[in-house]
Amino acid sequence: SKQVRKQRKYRHNAPLHIARKMMGVRLSKDLKKKYGKRSFPIRKGDSVKVIVGKFKGKIGKVELVDLRRMYVHVEGANIVKRDGTKIQIPIHPSNLMIMELILDDKLRREALERK
Repeated sequence: SKQVRKQRKYRHNAPLHIARKMMGVRLSKDLKKKYGKRSFPIRKGDSVKVIVGKFKGKIGKVELVDLRRMYVHVEGANIVKRDGTKIQIPIHPSNLMIMELILDDKLRREALERK
């Protein structure tokens, strides 16, 4: 459907196997050239660069991928509260760029090299 409200509802109510595909993050220029793909689903352990937002320019590893809320927690993207505790700030995958992929999974490697 073209209707924005229906698209939003579809994304919100999507089952997890489809939500994972929606968590695609664009690849860096080197990876794009190497694999011939523009984006790829993110995974814990991938090295990413924050492109937009408060932590712009920060490079870190992915610590958590939250499929239910469609957010990613990146190492080093946290704030310190007044009482001294650190809080991870969730970042939407559209604001990230994958710099380095974890390819120890055979299926993931095959999916990346598939045209």
